[in-house]
Amino acid sequence: MTAKRLTLPGDGLELAADAFGDPAAPPVLFFHGGGQSRRSWTGSARKVGHAGYYGVTIDLRGHGESMWAPDGDYLLEAFGRDVEALLAYFDRPVTLVGASRGGQSALVGGSRHPDRVTLTMLADVAPMIDDEGVDDIRGFFRASEAGFASLDEAADALHHHLGQPRAQNVSGLAKAMRRQAERWFWRWDPKTTAAEFLHPPSEGEALIDAAKRITTPVVLVKAELSNIVTPASVAAFRRFTPQLEVVEAHGVGHMFTGDRNDAFAETLLTYLSRYRPVTA
Repeated sequence: MTAKRLTLPGDGLELAADAFGDPAAPPVLFFHGGGQSRRSWTGSARKVGHAGYYGVTIDLRGHGESMWAPDGDYLLEAFGRDVEALLAYFDRPVTLVGASRGGQSALVGGSRHPDRVTLTMLADVAPMIDDEGVDDIRGFFRASEAGFASLDEAADALHHHLGQPRAQNVSGLAKAMRRQAERWFWRWDPKTTAAEFLHPPSEGEALIDAAKRITTPVVLVKAELSNIVTPASVAAFRRFTPQLEVVEAHGVGHMFTGDRNDAFAETLLTYLSRYRPVTA
């Protein structure tokens, strides 16, 4: 199944997207984690497209081929407003699927429009997270600031800071990077990794408010080895969101959608069939 390139509206900027399947089918919108791109969800989106849904992977603001925020705003609230703009764009209820920052954005934006969301499925996202776990992500961003002399160096940084398996063939990383002055940089606005945007107090408050507000079905796929979402995080989420359902992804860490995408898709399809959106 070949992807169709789309340009979708965010809050005051344009977002790049790839679509799989019939545009008239129930939409499933995929949002990647910070520092990733829409390509991290390609496998899952293609699978749901084959299963009779309209899978749409979206680059968050400042990431991939989406526009960089003109005002430099990369707070969670801004990402949530982008989700709200997408919900207004589609003419029928959608399923929201998100990992890490993308999941937070889906929770915040989607919780404000229960009439437009059929299901929210989160990959290792909870309202209250362990800040020490965020240090690994902060370290990865710091290591990326000056760019890399080679794709091998970039692969080493992914392995060291995020615990991802070291890629044997690094050529695929070129799609996620850009060349500048003989160095390789990740394809994101450097402002997105500024300290003030990495788990500030306002982010936790927004997530708790969203978890208390959301009334539609929510499924959390918790990574067994996550250093971000702890058992205490899950317990708090259950208190805030009584309808929460939790599934554990065994043997993987926080960024598991980067390399276990297809495995996640199988769980997603199970819940899509249970909460199938209304077709147009």
